[in-house]
Amino acid sequence: MAARCQLTPVLRRLARSTTEVSRQPLLRQSLSRPVRHISTSRPRLFQRTAVSQKGEFTSEKYPDIQRDTRFAQVTPEHVKFFKDVLGSESAVIDGVTGDAADDIAPFNSDWMNKYRGHCRLVLKPGTTEEVSKILKYCNDNMLAVVPQGGNTGLVGGSVPVFDEIVINMSRMNKIIEFDEVSGILVAEAGTILEVADQYLASKGYIFPLDLGAKGSCHIGGNLATNAGGLRLLRYGSLHGTTLGIEAVLADGTVVDDLCKLRKNNTGYDLKQLFIGAEGTIGIITKVSIQCPQRSAAQNVALFGIESYELAQKAFREAKGQLGEILSAFELMDEGSQALVRQVTGNKSPLEEKYPFYCLVETSGSNAEHDAEKLQSFLEDVMEKGIVADGTLAENETQIRSLWTWREGITEALGHLGGVYKYDVSIPLKELYQMVEDVKARVDAAGLLGDTEEFPVRAVVGYGHMGDANLHLNVSTRRFDERVEKVLEPYVYEWIAERQGSISAEHGLGLMKKKYIGYSRNPTMVGLMKNIKNTFDPNGILNPYKYL
Repeated sequence: MAARCQLTPVLRRLARSTTEVSRQPLLRQSLSRPVRHISTSRPRLFQRTAVSQKGEFTSEKYPDIQRDTRFAQVTPEHVKFFKDVLGSESAVIDGVTGDAADDIAPFNSDWMNKYRGHCRLVLKPGTTEEVSKILKYCNDNMLAVVPQGGNTGLVGGSVPVFDEIVINMSRMNKIIEFDEVSGILVAEAGTILEVADQYLASKGYIFPLDLGAKGSCHIGGNLATNAGGLRLLRYGSLHGTTLGIEAVLADGTVVDDLCKLRKNNTGYDLKQLFIGAEGTIGIITKVSIQCPQRSAAQNVALFGIESYELAQKAFREAKGQLGEILSAFELMDEGSQALVRQVTGNKSPLEEKYPFYCLVETSGSNAEHDAEKLQSFLEDVMEKGIVADGTLAENETQIRSLWTWREGITEALGHLGGVYKYDVSIPLKELYQMVEDVKARVDAAGLLGDTEEFPVRAVVGYGHMGDANLHLNVSTRRFDERVEKVLEPYVYEWIAERQGSISAEHGLGLMKKKYIGYSRNPTMVGLMKNIKNTFDPNGILNPYKYL
């Protein structure tokens, strides 16, 4: 303990940093220098590799799911109607009257290559009116559809199961207006999150959501899945920041609730039904979002911690001491960091390895004030023995570099093979116990090992500790039915026993549809089905999923 009070030196070898920083005591640095205004956009560790082998069809993998015989199959006559509506040839990918398998393939499969559909027609509307005409025709002719944004989801919610028509929103990508006084942004649903945030950065504002997939995901898809992201701790959920939406129902009705007011207590707040509905009751076409002022001062620190118990203490101290400037508190285990090191070849920012790492970000308006608070916090947690070692970013390059150790985990896992992902909420006290219990269960089944004969490479955990949101990831060399049987429904039973949620951020999709009862009682599920039947009586919107 005495050594800790003297503040151990920290080696600042930051991955991808362009500046070599000498080894020196962490807390003796000058923290008073102003932090430059930066974008939340950070460079990726590596590009996502192309899928080299087609995955198994979802319909074959889950033979208990049968195609709904009420739905018609797409004919050349249907295709002609859609081409007349959309006009441009590029807005229709037609695999019905010609061979377009290669062009349709990216829309038929998720990025993890876990789900794969039989879609033969992709439509890319450019206006709300076009979406309306498409849905009305589909509803009248009993043609099932799948709304699709950036296709970055984890639960199979944005890809077809059978031959549903994909309605891809990528052409509806305009920023319509922004009020620089109120901070209210109105944009089309196909706007890429990173594009929206970069636009807002030029105005001194920030989008109240940040994701590792921000370079691909659409803001409409973010709303449809009620994405949480890295800074929910600071800015709250999309249920709170969304002021209004425009959406199209299954019968083509346009729901114009694109309110731009923070206060509007006139009747039911129907927009909330579309947030997190995964396109099952309507397709979101435009959004109105309350965006906060972008912080002028930002600091990021990465700590090594010896136990999960100490990580909880660090979080409690951060909330108490950093208060209003605390914008992120991320937890990562050594297993997840080892995989990032393996894939990237980068060296860890810390000299030693630790069971756990915490990334802390502060954002405020006064650089000197924020630096003093952070310095006081660091001194306190190190003197108390809560933090064993740490590094503090001194410039923009190092801020981005530290964030890659958190944001790069998902891509590192995907680069190494198949991944069984569970995005869950668990009371903080038992958050990491789930990782340990699942790892023990997989190991006991003889599925975990270091050689090719074992399907499971590693069981790791990381996530948003500030929101009690764990990302349990089972990294595999290949998808294996034995692994899935060991994991499900065990994972959901474990969560239900602790009154957690089987889906914290990514929704239900196909993966979790049949497990909703572990988090919602029959009354709640019944009410949801009533809502679905009211908005989409023919069930053409994103069938086979959600409920």
